[in-house]
Amino acid sequence: MPKLVNVACGVAAIAKQRALTIPEASGVVVEIGIGPGHNLAFYDTGKVKRIIGVDPVTEMTALAEKRLRQTSLEVEIINTSAEDMPLDNNLADTVVLTYCACTIPVAELALAEMRRVLKPDGRLLFCEHGRSPDVNVARWQDRINPYWNRIAGGCNVNRDIPGLIKTAGFDIKTLETGYLAPFPKFSTYHFRGMASLR
Repeated sequence: MPKLVNVACGVAAIAKQRALTIPEASGVVVEIGIGPGHNLAFYDTGKVKRIIGVDPVTEMTALAEKRLRQTSLEVEIINTSAEDMPLDNNLADTVVLTYCACTIPVAELALAEMRRVLKPDGRLLFCEHGRSPDVNVARWQDRINPYWNRIAGGCNVNRDIPGLIKTAGFDIKTLETGYLAPFPKFSTYHFRGMASLR
């Protein structure tokens, strides 16, 4: 599964969204679900002080070795859950959340942890897929999700990403949405934006 996720999360349409999101990160960055390091090539080395990558799956982070060798950034990887990060309060200038909120078992706890580690003036940059606003697509997402979740490494296609972020105490400042072509609509309704602490 880690190798399949690595390939799926590296396709051109997703790389384009990463390229629009990741250069906005600055200062001390906590990247949730760093996995195989797909975001590393997109960080602005002039703006980022260091990166703390959080991911519980050692098989995924092992795939990041080549990308880690290719970056000049200071990167520390912690193999732990986003729901209980061994990080200080008010540590991060930026939290990055890309294509992993769908798989975190208790996303609400993870977002509470992201809020805790962010500085008061910090930012959450997010790039995720989730619940479509189109009623017919959302119905299919709800039907498919129990099966998809089992075969796709715990991925949930029907999570209300903006709703989860707002409920966790963030204000969404920018938000772009839409389907990522050429993939099936049930799995590709997309959210990209920035949020700050409320």
